[in-house]
Amino acid sequence: MGSPSDEKNMIEEPLLGTPKGGFRTMPFIIVNEAFERVASYGLMPNMILYLMRVYHMKMVTASNILFLWSAATNFMPVLCAFLADSSVGRFQMISFGSVVSLLGMILLWLTAMIPEVSPTIFQLILLYSSFGFMSVGAGGIRSSSLAFGADQLIKKDGVQKAGALESYFSWYYASTTFSVVVAFTCIVYIQDIMGWGVGFGVPAILMFLSALSFLLASPFYVKKKANTSLLTGFFQVIVASFKNKHLSLSPKSKNMLYHHKKGSMLVVPSEKLRFLNRACIINDPQRDLTPDGRASNRWSLCTVDQVEELKALIKVIPLWSTGIMISATIGQGSFPVLQATTMNRHITSNFEIPAGSFGMFLVITLVVWILIYDRLILPLASIIMGKPAHLSAKCRMGIGLFLSFMAMVATATVESIRRATAIKEGYSDDPQAVVHMSAIWLVPQYCLNGLAEAFNAIGQNEFYFSVFPGSMSSIATTLLGLGMSVASLLASFIMTTIDDVTKRGGKESWVSSNINKGHYDYYYCVLAGLSLVNIIYFLVCSRAYGPCEGEGSTCWDEAAEMGDE
Repeated sequence: MGSPSDEKNMIEEPLLGTPKGGFRTMPFIIVNEAFERVASYGLMPNMILYLMRVYHMKMVTASNILFLWSAATNFMPVLCAFLADSSVGRFQMISFGSVVSLLGMILLWLTAMIPEVSPTIFQLILLYSSFGFMSVGAGGIRSSSLAFGADQLIKKDGVQKAGALESYFSWYYASTTFSVVVAFTCIVYIQDIMGWGVGFGVPAILMFLSALSFLLASPFYVKKKANTSLLTGFFQVIVASFKNKHLSLSPKSKNMLYHHKKGSMLVVPSEKLRFLNRACIINDPQRDLTPDGRASNRWSLCTVDQVEELKALIKVIPLWSTGIMISATIGQGSFPVLQATTMNRHITSNFEIPAGSFGMFLVITLVVWILIYDRLILPLASIIMGKPAHLSAKCRMGIGLFLSFMAMVATATVESIRRATAIKEGYSDDPQAVVHMSAIWLVPQYCLNGLAEAFNAIGQNEFYFSVFPGSMSSIATTLLGLGMSVASLLASFIMTTIDDVTKRGGKESWVSSNINKGHYDYYYCVLAGLSLVNIIYFLVCSRAYGPCEGEGSTCWDEAAEMGDE
């Protein structure tokens, strides 16, 4: 164990020869996350082509597999975060995730290296196993990487060097964004030019370097022990309120004795969702409390803080659910890749954009808009209004939903034109034929989706952090990922339902593997309609939630008042 002076130097002089933690550990942690994202995101864009051309799957089957893979990948960080916080520990979780991700990518590479005219059961087992391992591995890394890096910059007394975390977060998000761009360009290009064997081998090599670099720095990390998870506290409140269902709830709080943390400002629970208040009622002080004032059984008696934290979570669920539909629409990545393969993608006579690389326009739009919004629009609005201006979180969420609706309309319009062109040129029976239409027509829908995500996703995160207490910051960071997981399942359900309904009577399915015979324009019109309904649902939920603390009557005024607090 280091001396107090060593602990002080760990933060004040992070680049010197300190025993544990500090900035010298940052490259290993950031590189680990960055390489994992390059590897995993680099596999996603072209995977629909791999499943349809190599495994001879139908469009609907292949898309549903990818939707389920996406759902698992977005859900696993929630489960892994719970395990890391409650029992395993963050270092162990990241190490486990790195090794499992590597195993998954090796298995995927093997599917491309086994020469078979028709895929065998063995190859299918390898394929599905690789997806499963990569989902679990991504969950292990993404659930703990950001928090583990922050652990390296905080001393045992909780004091941190000024600006240390801010600098770390900036580099972390910059590296992950850059990783996605590299994945959508370099990795996808390698797959197009050099084939699946090399295209899947490069991500496996990157994942190996990721795991190796992280594990080699093990002696230098600060490794905090696992503690009780916040999710455990939620379950304790639910169980305790059920156990105490026989207790009557007096309308007068003064008649009740409630259990609360020492020094906490919350000593009496709110009147909303009153049935949960039973969890913190002290029925018999001698039986329910220990001599030092703690609960004798945390599954029978909780604190007022725990009860209010669960109430805060329940209250945001309706607004959280409005983000599911937009994630389902933005996550429709398979069909645009098939669209791009049938269009003229040449930039020059000798170079064409890979079909799977068009997703980079979404990422670039997102980053550029954030810079413009933060560095140009907000300062100008503040000058015009004469006080700090900022779009409220709920307002940005709503704008994002509207932009997502417009993106679906744009996608349907472009597909209608592309399909008509293909039929006019005689390609009805040749879904891989390239029509005389530039793939640049696809850029607006990607840009609209990028703007939609910039408004809605960031707005969601800010909303959760603004309405949750500080103790729930870990929950705030996982809600968006959980919504994306549910969205993938919803997207799978929508596509399967439309396929089943539209192919009845021997008709060609709207989501046919032959995109020239199908009607993906109608499919996206359905998604546009559902997005419009979701906007109305959002307005209802937003009104029912009421104004957040410090909000005014308009988007800009709300933020101005918040900035003045």
